[in-house]
Amino acid sequence: MKPITILAFSGSLRQGSWNRLALEAMAALAPSHVSFAFADIGSLPHYDPALDGETPPESVVRLREAIAAADGLAFATPEYNYSISGVLKNAIDWASRPAYQSVLKGKPAAILSATPALTGGVRAQQHLKTILSATLTPVVQFPEVAIGLAPEKFREGALVDAKTREFLEGLLGALTASISHNSARN
Repeated sequence: MKPITILAFSGSLRQGSWNRLALEAMAALAPSHVSFAFADIGSLPHYDPALDGETPPESVVRLREAIAAADGLAFATPEYNYSISGVLKNAIDWASRPAYQSVLKGKPAAILSATPALTGGVRAQQHLKTILSATLTPVVQFPEVAIGLAPEKFREGALVDAKTREFLEGLLGALTASISHNSARN
């Protein structure tokens, strides 16, 4: 099998974040030909078009290079006030330039969310899908993985819920299929 690299974005910077743990669980479920790398979005400056000229900030250059090198993307978002986190939106804003020609264009992506709330972040996922559609990033539509009551699904940093594991495996399978389809077209 052709090696696949997935760049993972955790929309929470919190140590022990449920979203980071969910991405790590997904990475642990990956077959041997699939590897995960994690994007460093906490070091990005606030998006400012004036900074995005000939010499953008080094952290932005590294982010764009990591996205370009990846075969696909996995976004995990918390839900803050019914939307995605500011740090995740900021990373997407930086990555989405130049508009309609960015490194995000055509890059297959998966979305998941994990929250302590029963609803699992479904509203944030809707916002994230809308944002990514504006960047021409194709998003896997099924299965939807919204991990509600996240503190009950993880113990000591490890995923312990079998059903959540099944959903993550399904999402990973759908993402790798989308990546394979995308690479066959190109």
